[in-house]
Amino acid sequence: MNRDMMEALETIERDKGISVEIMLQALADALVTAYKRMPDAAEEAEVEVDVETGDIRVIAQELDDDGNVVREWDDTPNDFGRIAAQTAKQVILQRIREFEREMKYEEYAGREGDIVTGIIQQTDQRYTLLDLGRVEALLPQAEQVQNERYEHGSRLKAYIVEVRKTAKGPQIVVSRTHPGLVKRLFELEVPEIVDGVVELKAIAREPGHRTKIAVSSNDNNVDPVGACVGARGSRVRMVVNEVRGEKVDIVPYSDEPSEFVMKALAPARVREVRIHPDTGTAEVIVPDFQLSLAIGKEGQNARLAARLTGWRVDIKSETQLAEEEAGGGVEYAEGEWVTNSTGELEWQPAEGGDAISAAAAGYAAEAEVPTPNGEEAAPSASSPSAPPQPVAEAAQQEVQPVEGTTVE
Repeated sequence: MNRDMMEALETIERDKGISVEIMLQALADALVTAYKRMPDAAEEAEVEVDVETGDIRVIAQELDDDGNVVREWDDTPNDFGRIAAQTAKQVILQRIREFEREMKYEEYAGREGDIVTGIIQQTDQRYTLLDLGRVEALLPQAEQVQNERYEHGSRLKAYIVEVRKTAKGPQIVVSRTHPGLVKRLFELEVPEIVDGVVELKAIAREPGHRTKIAVSSNDNNVDPVGACVGARGSRVRMVVNEVRGEKVDIVPYSDEPSEFVMKALAPARVREVRIHPDTGTAEVIVPDFQLSLAIGKEGQNARLAARLTGWRVDIKSETQLAEEEAGGGVEYAEGEWVTNSTGELEWQPAEGGDAISAAAAGYAAEAEVPTPNGEEAAPSASSPSAPPQPVAEAAQQEVQPVEGTTVE
């Protein structure tokens, strides 16, 4: 190795940031291995590289039983310069690759929870690859939203869930389903959150369908919901566009559990919330015509409210509450009203429930009660054998928003 090689190493140090000493040490270790493969090589040796001239010497060593050096001599082979040149090239290239991989890993290590923007490169049944510039991110099938389509070449924001260190470099795993994605998107659009004036207290998400977030303000002059919505909905609209039309409900946070549960069930109007700390249940009373809205499609609104508040939400209509308090009410079986193939409403029991119990619970209580003319009474509108009439009428009424803001 000569002075030209040393100048090349100095250039690499300036361009790549790898110190000359590190590369020379790696070269010396590699040359020791190369020397020991040669015939008549000493069992112990070390390689010295002159930093000024680039000259290389092999110093053979003799050790005693305790591992101490008792004799050293120069055992540099005659053609070792050629071996050194070939080894130097391989070692330097390998060291550069390792350094670049380490730098890429360090760039993303500890960034779990951040949001990144990439260009979709490849999509198959297992994963989607995002080009982040210097590295690629992996979007597994389990982290993809079912109704989203990822087109090649389009830009996509994703949430970093894990950064793995592999032999081929860092592997960045991202998600489109994580609730943190919505949180980070709001931080990008709402300066008050970054400044600490507005705080995002809780979030519950069903990817691709609906998200609820609870926000509070540390400044009495700042409306947290209004800050997140923006002028004419401009801020929340950017978030909704990024999550491709997913509905976003923004509700004010409250330290009072009953009030928080009431706000979390928006856009439904809630008459009363009774908190039962011993069971962790929030008993919610709503007007009859608000029952279906409070529960939501397939129970989604109630389910998200429970996740947002941390309370188990039990929703009852005023009619159901009155019957229970009267002591002669109907004990409803678990299930829901569905529309059958003929367009009529029928009771669908929950999985594992008794198909007869729904009708028996309400209908049997009144079927044997004779009417004044001697005929049997028809099932009441509040029994499970027929849907509560106010709920059926609710679909034709325009629902007014509750206090707070709900954005779809």
